[in-house]
Amino acid sequence: MNTIIVGRVLSALAILFLAFDTGVKLAQMPVVAETLGSLGYPADLGFTIGIVELVCLVLYAVPRTAVLGAILLTALFGGGISTHIRVGSPLFTHILFGVYLGLLVWGGLYLRSERLRELIPATRWA
Repeated sequence: MNTIIVGRVLSALAILFLAFDTGVKLAQMPVVAETLGSLGYPADLGFTIGIVELVCLVLYAVPRTAVLGAILLTALFGGGISTHIRVGSPLFTHILFGVYLGLLVWGGLYLRSERLRELIPATRWA
C-alpha cells in the first residue's frame, strides 16, 4: 500500500510540474519565445509544443492511458535532451533534466501500477 501512495505522490509531482510548464507555453509568455530562439527554434513554436505536451500529460494523468502517456512524454523529453546536446548546454542542469523528469514520470507510474511491476519486476539478477 505504501508503494502505491509514493507512486501517486511522484506522479502528482510530475503532473503538477508539467502542467505548470505547459501553461507557460500555452500562455505564450515571452520567456518561451526567448528560450526557443536561443535554442535555434522559431519563437512561435512554443504554443504547438505546449499542445503536444498537454496531450501527453492528459494521457499520463488518466490511469487507463498512463503507460502511453509516459511513453510519449519520454519521447518529448528525448527531443529536449537532443536539443540541449546540439547547442552545448551544461550536462547536469540542462541535458540531463529530461532524464530526471523521465525518472519521475516512470518511477511514479512503476510504483503505482501493479501491472507494470509484474511486467518489469525489480528483482536481483542471479
